[in-house]
Amino acid sequence: MLSKVKSFALLGVNGYMINVETDIFNGLPGVDIVGLADTAVKEARERVKSAVKNSGFDFPVSKIVINLAPASTRKDGAFLDLPIAIGILTAMGILKQEKVDEYIFIGELSLDGTLRWVPGILPMVLEAYELGYKNFVLPLENAPEAAIVSGINVWPFKNLKEIYEFLSGYRECERYVDTGDAPIDIYYDVDFSEVKGQEIAKRGLEIAAAGGHNLLMVGPPGTGKTMLARRLPTILPDLTFEESLEVTKIYSAAGLLKGQSLIKTRPFRTPHHTISSVSLVGGGTIPKPGEVSLAHHGVLFLDEMPEFKRDALEALRQPMEDRKVTISRVNATISYPSDFLLLGSSNPTPCGYYPGDPYHICRCTPVEIKRYQNRISGPIRDRIDIFVDVDSIEFENLLEGNYAESSKDIKLRIDKARFIQLERYRGLKILNNSQIKPSMFATVCRLNGSCRKLMKEAYDKFHLSARSYNRILKVARTIADLDGSPDITDDHLLEALAFRETRPIPVY
Repeated sequence: MLSKVKSFALLGVNGYMINVETDIFNGLPGVDIVGLADTAVKEARERVKSAVKNSGFDFPVSKIVINLAPASTRKDGAFLDLPIAIGILTAMGILKQEKVDEYIFIGELSLDGTLRWVPGILPMVLEAYELGYKNFVLPLENAPEAAIVSGINVWPFKNLKEIYEFLSGYRECERYVDTGDAPIDIYYDVDFSEVKGQEIAKRGLEIAAAGGHNLLMVGPPGTGKTMLARRLPTILPDLTFEESLEVTKIYSAAGLLKGQSLIKTRPFRTPHHTISSVSLVGGGTIPKPGEVSLAHHGVLFLDEMPEFKRDALEALRQPMEDRKVTISRVNATISYPSDFLLLGSSNPTPCGYYPGDPYHICRCTPVEIKRYQNRISGPIRDRIDIFVDVDSIEFENLLEGNYAESSKDIKLRIDKARFIQLERYRGLKILNNSQIKPSMFATVCRLNGSCRKLMKEAYDKFHLSARSYNRILKVARTIADLDGSPDITDDHLLEALAFRETRPIPVY
């Protein structure tokens, strides 16, 4: 007897339809699974057999063929266990085909018939909903994640027997409804008010957060670079619902969303400097999102940036430029979004101190310093908008009672600047000033006569490249937005120029 069950599989951050066809006929007993199934899918024959028996059903002593269509697409993972089991029960006549046709089935089975959580539910459900499917039978642990999508019916269950009773009409089950928790203030256990001094560095981080600009902090150890970086999320604008959905889809595909619903805070990823290029940008036999994608709409913090492997840093070029990562493998080509703010920190030299520091002696040789500098290549530096020197703090700044502006106060200015940008770029698929296209400079970054003269002097004096010139204009535009100014003024340009890379380390 032939049966058909609908399910969904995951390819990158998108789902695709899987038709599970089951045929039971006379022949040598056994279960064959065809349709480019990987090891985890082929092993389903044993999991499903035990799950069906331990759920109180007789497993057919006949030839069973499971066809996973489309046959030309490779299937991986254990989420096809449930549709295979439902297909067998339907082919046996235990379940009615017309009742099964109403649902999409996704889930892994334990040997006792218990349903287990599976990764990637959100992108599967989103894709299925766009194709017109609305009813989903899922493991209970996946329900909060799937219910993010409005307009669908999520039916969560603990085991295979409960699903049989529900489909047969013996059990009443209420669909899972997302309670839609009321918005609350996001709490952070760190705050910029704890940072004494470093006003220039804090100003640089404020501009970076307001315009989405990449930033590199350079300074000796112990000056607060990491402390400043870990407080950047406290002043970032809140995620919109669309941005939250994009971030949640990526974390779902990566299997990092177990038991969670919608992600409401911007990601802050801090990979170790020993990370490989594959882990950083994504990849593997079955391509998974890397750190640049997990930092989408958030921050990728590279502490001690020169210590990262050269190939890993160079792999950042394309994601920083295109804001997406394309991974090509034999089985498929997958693109992951990677619109992140790169935040890096670095010592000036291998020993940590500037040559000529009045308080510390730099013992590095010129060759060592040059080699250390070159670990961050020119093309990577050229994609960084803001450079900040983080120097030692004076004793007076560390005294108790010294006022330091809170993250809440800084965030108020950033939110106003971001609102200006969203209004300016409405309908252009641009979220902030860092994404301004060259064709827009004439109108968005328009300079008056005084500003043009100032910019020409800076261009000639510092031998700026065209990309550096554009980068300075973007930063100046963000500074103007923070001031609430419709036009870029001389003061905005001068501050933007002050954040360019101006302190070369002498090598004699």
